[in-house]
Amino acid sequence: MSEYRLNRFVHADLAQIRQTLLDVHDDAYAAEMDDEFHQRFAWFVDHWGGHPGFVCVIAYDGDEPAGFSYGAPSNPGREWWRDYLDPAPNPSTTFAVSELMVIPKWRKTGIAQRLHEALLADRDEALAVLLVDNTHPRVQALYESWHYRKVGERQPFPDSPLYAVMLRDLQQHAGKAD
Repeated sequence: MSEYRLNRFVHADLAQIRQTLLDVHDDAYAAEMDDEFHQRFAWFVDHWGGHPGFVCVIAYDGDEPAGFSYGAPSNPGREWWRDYLDPAPNPSTTFAVSELMVIPKWRKTGIAQRLHEALLADRDEALAVLLVDNTHPRVQALYESWHYRKVGERQPFPDSPLYAVMLRDLQQHAGKAD
């Protein structure tokens, strides 16, 4: 994919983009759709999209979606990642990167990093946090190359994978992509 565009959406746009997010997920996780955790993806879209600070970036190749990334600011004082650091960084305002998903035919093209950086562009928060499935060490290494560091492990739901909790200083690494 040589030419694609990145479109930014917010909370008010969820109804317009919801089906696109579900379709990209179903394509990206086609082999894992028998997993109940993946079958609940629509709930996660509605949960995150219901946050007033929700932001989503979708990459399009022509009219075809190639991937997306979305997240929202954490509620002040509710930065759950603080459990893993003592003392916690100050300031600790946090943007939670909930999803970064690319359809298989566009993987390994650099689009994931472009989506990620576009999502974090111009954020006021001091930090970004995300979770990476522990069974995917190459994905964790990719995020480390994007200036994240693992600070702990978390299983947020009984049927979810065990995740690496990864944190990035947005002030120090603003707009820096390797």
